[in-house]
Amino acid sequence: MKFIRTKRFYFDCLLMVVLAIISACNYELFIVKNNFAPAGFNGIGTMLEYKFGFDIGYFTILVNAPLCILAFFLVDPEFSIKTFLFCLVYAVVCIVLQMFSEQLAYLQYDAQGIDTVYPVLIAGSVGGFVYGIAFRRNSSTGGADIVAKYVSKKDPVLNFFWINFAINAAIAFVSFFVYAKRGDNGALIFDYKPVCLCMLYCFLNSLVGNAIIRGSKSALKFLVITSHADEIDKEILENLKHSATRMKATGAYSGMEKDMIVCVINKRQLTEFKDILAKYDDTFAFVETVNETFGKFNKSK
Repeated sequence: MKFIRTKRFYFDCLLMVVLAIISACNYELFIVKNNFAPAGFNGIGTMLEYKFGFDIGYFTILVNAPLCILAFFLVDPEFSIKTFLFCLVYAVVCIVLQMFSEQLAYLQYDAQGIDTVYPVLIAGSVGGFVYGIAFRRNSSTGGADIVAKYVSKKDPVLNFFWINFAINAAIAFVSFFVYAKRGDNGALIFDYKPVCLCMLYCFLNSLVGNAIIRGSKSALKFLVITSHADEIDKEILENLKHSATRMKATGAYSGMEKDMIVCVINKRQLTEFKDILAKYDDTFAFVETVNETFGKFNKSK
C-alpha cells in the first residue's frame, strides 16, 4: 500500500479528523434537540437515540467498523482507512459532547418545534460541505456512503445518487412513525413535519455536497469550426489571454476541410468570445460547460 507513505495521505487523514469534529458538533448543536432524522445511517442512529437513548457515537462505531473492514477488501483500502478514521473521530467527539451536554446546552439550537427549519438549513449545509470535501479526498462520512460506493463499484450502471436517495427516502418514511407523539388520551398523533425536515436536510446535503464535488473551477469549452483560424486564435490570445488547440476537421456532407479550434475560457468571458466569433463569416461554434479543469500548464510570454 504505497499510498500510506505519501504526504497527500497524511494530509487527507488530518482533514478527515477536522471534518469529523465539525460533523459531530453540527449534529450535537443543530440536530439533537430538533426531532428530525438527518441523511444516511446517521438518520437511523438519531432515531435510535431519540427512541431508546442509545448514543449515536456507539451506533456509529458498531455500524461502520464492519463496513470499513469490508470496504478495505472489496472497495478500496485507502478509502476505507480514511472513512474509518472519520467515523472513529466522529463517534468519540459525539460521546464526549454527550458527557458535557449540560455545559453544551447554551450553545445548542433548540427551536422547540417553532422555527425548526432554521437549524435544518444550517445542519444540512454543513453536512453537505463535510460530505463534499470528504468525497473529493477519496473518503466518505461512512454508513450509506460505503454501501453506495460498493454497490456502484459492483454495478457501475447504478448511480450513487439513486442508492443514497433510496436509503434517505426510507429514513424519512420511518421518521413519520418514530417521531409520533401521544396525545392526552393516549392515542398516537402523527405529524409530517419530521418527514419534511428530513427531506429538506437531505436536499441541502446533496445540493451543497454535489456543488463541492463538481468543483469551483468550472469553465466553458468552445469548439469552433472556421476558415479564419489564424485571426480567431490571435484574438483569443490578445483579448482573452487564453490559448487554444487547433486541429483539422472534414465536413461529412461537403467533404471540405476546415480548422477546428478548441478553447476553454472563464464563464465571465462568454460575451467577449461570442463577440469575437461574430466578426467572422463561415464560422460555426458550440459551447459546453466544463465542471473542472485539471493539469499544470507552463505559461508562455
